[in-house]
Amino acid sequence: MVVGLLIILVLVLFLPFTVSPIERNLELFLFVMGCGAAFVSGVLDPELWMQAVRDPLHITLAVIVAGILFRWLRKPFEKTVLSGSRIIPFRLFLALVIMALGLISSMITAIIAALVLVAIASVLQMDRQSEICFVILACYSIGLGAVLTPIGEPLSTIATNKLNEDFYYLMNLLGADIVAGIFAFGVLAILLIRPRNRSLLRPSKQTAESYISILGRGLKVYVFVLALTLLGAGFEPLISLYLLDLHPLTLYWINMISAVLDNATLAAAEISPAMDESTIQALLLGLLISGGMLIPGNIPNIIAAGKLNIRSGEWARVGVPLGLLAMVVYFVILFGRQ
Repeated sequence: MVVGLLIILVLVLFLPFTVSPIERNLELFLFVMGCGAAFVSGVLDPELWMQAVRDPLHITLAVIVAGILFRWLRKPFEKTVLSGSRIIPFRLFLALVIMALGLISSMITAIIAALVLVAIASVLQMDRQSEICFVILACYSIGLGAVLTPIGEPLSTIATNKLNEDFYYLMNLLGADIVAGIFAFGVLAILLIRPRNRSLLRPSKQTAESYISILGRGLKVYVFVLALTLLGAGFEPLISLYLLDLHPLTLYWINMISAVLDNATLAAAEISPAMDESTIQALLLGLLISGGMLIPGNIPNIIAAGKLNIRSGEWARVGVPLGLLAMVVYFVILFGRQ
């Protein structure tokens, strides 16, 4: 059994990063791997299927509703962004946007927050370097903030469901650290971004997203979370054997692999109700922070980079140093609590 699960784990961790067709159809690939892991572990029963069907419902509904609302409100939203950027000192405006997106991402979902970020960046029309820095800082903020509720992102959905906790569990566990990080990334925008040669601001030329596209995205999220539920249940034996006895701070640094692999997938494989809160805290913070370093690390990165044509090298030059700095700062904080 263990050998079979290890093979599946290796396939899950590396094929999406190295095989383009799998990367483009990640949800279906993870579903197949999840079924395989649950079967090998002997947990593929009707009860697990019912749980897997239920788990994605809230986040899927949130993604669809928020997507429709954003479609309806896109034009007045763009006008508001233009007005705000003219009234408020520009770097302060950027900082406030980064903080606001992080703080509301757990309610509107990380996916919608990333689409809002793209719309804002398109309206502001900064020089390339400033735009990339702004987008990466905002994606770090969104990636952190979205974990505070189970509807914010797949990682928080999976973590809450696997731990059998209530809606506010992650907010209570991580809230202070997450909010501090969101404000820190906002402050960094004031210090690091130096816009130059900004053209006359005007509404974005992006077309409104179709209802079919919104529903399609919701379906993908549903299958993604369903697959992660199966994966998480299937990998429980590996967690019991190899991870439960590790020191929390060791897990924290191990999870830097989240820079190149989706952090929700890793959360599904690693988290167990048998872990104590300090271990869960270190594990999740390691996943969330390092997930911002490179484009594949989390959903906001993928959406923003794809829509704004940010290349992997451009992202890494800014994202990796920021992530390493944040990892060290949070490590010192976590170490002080041990």
